[in-house]
Amino acid sequence: MKKLIIQSFSFISISAALALSIIAIYASGFALIDPKFHRALCCALALITIVLLPYRKIENSIKFLISRITLDFLIIVFGILTVLKFYDVQYILENELYDVTYFDGLYSIVGLGIFIEVCRRSWGYALFFVGVFAVIYLYFGSHFPSFLQHSGFNERLIGENLWYNMNKGVFGTITNIAVNTVFIFILFGVLLEGTGAGHTLLKFAFILTRRTRGGPAQAAILASSMFGTMSGSVVANIVGTGTFTIPMIKKRGFTSTFAGGIEATASSGGQIMPPIMGAAALVMADLTGINYLSIALAALIPALLYYFSLFSSVTMEARKQNIEIKELDIDSRITVRDWINSILFVVPIFLVIFSLLFGSSTSRAGFYAVISILVLSFINPEIRKNPVKLLNSVIKGGTQGAKLLIAIVVISMLVGAIDSTGIGIKLASFMNELRGDSLFLSLTLAMIGALVLGMGMPTLPAYLIIIVVMGPALQNLGVSVLIAHLFVFYYGVASSLTPPVALAAYAAAPIAGSNPIITSLMAFRLGIAKFIIPFAFAYYPCLLIIENFSWLEFISIVPRLLISIWFINSALAKFDFTKLSWIEVILRLSVGFGILFMDVRIQIICLILGSFLLAWDFLRHKRSI
Repeated sequence: MKKLIIQSFSFISISAALALSIIAIYASGFALIDPKFHRALCCALALITIVLLPYRKIENSIKFLISRITLDFLIIVFGILTVLKFYDVQYILENELYDVTYFDGLYSIVGLGIFIEVCRRSWGYALFFVGVFAVIYLYFGSHFPSFLQHSGFNERLIGENLWYNMNKGVFGTITNIAVNTVFIFILFGVLLEGTGAGHTLLKFAFILTRRTRGGPAQAAILASSMFGTMSGSVVANIVGTGTFTIPMIKKRGFTSTFAGGIEATASSGGQIMPPIMGAAALVMADLTGINYLSIALAALIPALLYYFSLFSSVTMEARKQNIEIKELDIDSRITVRDWINSILFVVPIFLVIFSLLFGSSTSRAGFYAVISILVLSFINPEIRKNPVKLLNSVIKGGTQGAKLLIAIVVISMLVGAIDSTGIGIKLASFMNELRGDSLFLSLTLAMIGALVLGMGMPTLPAYLIIIVVMGPALQNLGVSVLIAHLFVFYYGVASSLTPPVALAAYAAAPIAGSNPIITSLMAFRLGIAKFIIPFAFAYYPCLLIIENFSWLEFISIVPRLLISIWFINSALAKFDFTKLSWIEVILRLSVGFGILFMDVRIQIICLILGSFLLAWDFLRHKRSI
């Protein structure tokens, strides 16, 4: 009997995930679904998928006690009842005047508790505490000190604001963006991986970098930038590319710590690389009202600067460890099969870009991409031999979408709490008082807040939490909406590299066989440019191209940023052409940061000092040959 129940739960979870993928394809390509029904249905299916997900693993069957099975069954039953209650109340509100009752409020409290618990199972305690804080703050905020205090909410008001509201809360705007726009691109990323496009991307990356000293490390950067922009997940990117690249980086002669660190930084960088940016650009477009292609264009130069930083770090490390150029232990020929398989990622990407250029919505562009890859996947002989692989990818896409939606639901609770209490405006005022007239101090406070709020969370949920909390305060500084969003987004991504909770480094360390803490410190060092670039485009908006663009300013700042990145990276590596002394390290750090100052006199002094430091190091290198 127990075995039958477990098998049934497994089948239900798989069916729910498959249904989510089918709904995503239908909603993005064929017809809009009634919003209240669409959001309720997707949340219910996501709940079923995630709660019953462990039952898919046969090896777990002996671990499930009857008490656990019963609890999971009750969670699903009561979870579905609370979602149905939301739909019922919304249906009534569309047809007549209705006040949310105390009884409705109790339903909402149960629903909030269930989704928070499911989020804990899926994402751990970071997001769990976000949801708990949102509910506790609404309940007991009247007793909080200073600007955190509000008038107080009872069960009925909590339900009205967090559960039965189509603009904020669990079924609000952010959930709507997830089910209408993000889902289809999650499915797209998973299909790219499952149909063999990921392996082809890797091979092209290895071929392009086979003549460089960094070799596999450079290939990891290139492959991760291409794959990461589509996958939407740092961890998925590391697992997808790192299992192949990390052993080859180590084989070339790099240390385990460096191999794990460079894969972590490269994979996290995929989230800031246009055109897809891990679906974050799509969400940003909806939240800001700025055209998606404009956001992708704005993010291009900062992303290229970041990858320049990674390539330069690998070059310095290769010199430091005296690693020479040599042939890779893989077939260096690009075969006809490779060229054919490249269609799997070239065609969908071009379809996304061209459909957006010709006025299609982002969700419709995602639909075209998914349909094209479903059709084109059959050019891969492995898919033709075993079409079940394609079905498994569709199910995996639904599962990943369900997992993300659970996180979005909990973040929406925080959004609803902040919106209902007005704490966001109060926080902005508090930051204004704290910062005085200093833009630099304000940006620094925003950076610290973003890094803390984003620790331990995937990119998209981290970005959403940070922009909700820090966004109003940043815009009060006079920076534009786009700069504010990109600024916090960068630090949401950077939080995955920031010790002690460096999610990307912790994912890469087991593959590399290195210490997670040491790997996180290495990733932090290698990804230092991600902490500098947001300040650069906050002070020099021309880097985003679409805002306050000036050729003179652009030509001035880009070379200075390249010099800054080179000097800071070499200082942290303590190596350029030769080993650097501590005095040279300090001087290079001074040049690296000083050259970004807006005072022209400081820039000239740094350029002169930097030229001298480079010449001295190069001459020392020549003498040693």
